[in-house]
Amino acid sequence: MDSCADNTNHHRTSTDDDLTPSSSSSTAVAVAVQRALRLIEAAEIEGKIEGAKLIRKLTKTSQRCRRQLCEAVPHLVSMLSVVQCYDAHESALLALLNLAVQDEKNKISIVEAGALKPIISFLQSEDSNLQEYATAALLTLSASLTNKPIISASGAIPLLIEILSDGSSQAKFDAVMALSNLSTHPDNLSIVLENDPIPHLVYLLKTCKKSSKMAEKCCGLIESLVSFDEGRTALTSEEGGVLAVIEVLENGSIQSREHAVGALLTMCQTDRCKYREPILREGVIPGLLELTVQGTPKSQKKAHTLLQLLRETPYPRSEFQADTLENIVCNIISQIDGDDQSGKAKKMLAEMVQVSMEQSLRHLQQRAAMVCTPTDLPISKCTSELFLK
Repeated sequence: MDSCADNTNHHRTSTDDDLTPSSSSSTAVAVAVQRALRLIEAAEIEGKIEGAKLIRKLTKTSQRCRRQLCEAVPHLVSMLSVVQCYDAHESALLALLNLAVQDEKNKISIVEAGALKPIISFLQSEDSNLQEYATAALLTLSASLTNKPIISASGAIPLLIEILSDGSSQAKFDAVMALSNLSTHPDNLSIVLENDPIPHLVYLLKTCKKSSKMAEKCCGLIESLVSFDEGRTALTSEEGGVLAVIEVLENGSIQSREHAVGALLTMCQTDRCKYREPILREGVIPGLLELTVQGTPKSQKKAHTLLQLLRETPYPRSEFQADTLENIVCNIISQIDGDDQSGKAKKMLAEMVQVSMEQSLRHLQQRAAMVCTPTDLPISKCTSELFLK
């Protein structure tokens, strides 16, 4: 299945007057498709470039044209290897990019036709546009499950990680998305880790908007990487690494916060003694408390479990004392009293208890409303009677 990253090339589409099925009759489009195929098969490079540009236009929005023009793939791939012809490289690369969007068969056939070698060479191009197009192409091609191990075996991963530090803003974004796609294949995650991506991911987290897609994908990668000892060590060794994840936990999107708490929980579950202090030291408690109230059910559960691991002992202090969230947090606060985060945590704990009480009261009112019939007592009276029983 295609990832959501498979639709990111809208900014690279043609600004010329587009010849698309939405603006032309079916007959005109069919004629244009045949003309594009004739041009792309021409002997002269100029004809091939014109054909590639036409294919790019036709496939910009039309899934039908992507299917009809699939036989152009080998000709477009051959254009990528034309020596010192930027126009051929650019027009072919963009046409292939449009052909691959939301078309699994084309993704696979592009790789099978030998496109990876020239595309990967473009990742090292001094031309920023060509580097961007190549990164976008790998992003789209990496959405295919079949292509993931082939792309990693071709040596793309180290170059994508280099782009995280040296590429343009758009190339960095597409590189993160491509690495995210590739990391879902089990064998690829260790290759990503071997190329030391954590410093680059932390830097991107520090500099990007915490609610952005960039932050979500960076945090998702970090969550996967900290399942390895090398990943955990790299994150804690990187200055501000743990803090960057906590800032996403506090201010990120719903999915980003889930990745952030997941990363911290993985660290603590793996080696609580080693990672408890670094996580506590960066002021994680207020964000975790907020997540226990406002997060998704999955995030709430992870936040609660992490709070249990962060206290002085992960086990109940007394068999007679309820192991409630309030008790867990109070235990943690007692250890960090005097620290700046203690006051924030106490205030948030009070707010959390208040919200919990309000939610419980609403739940009781709803139950009372369901029990009462129209001839019964008013909701407020029913609620009072429930408390009196």
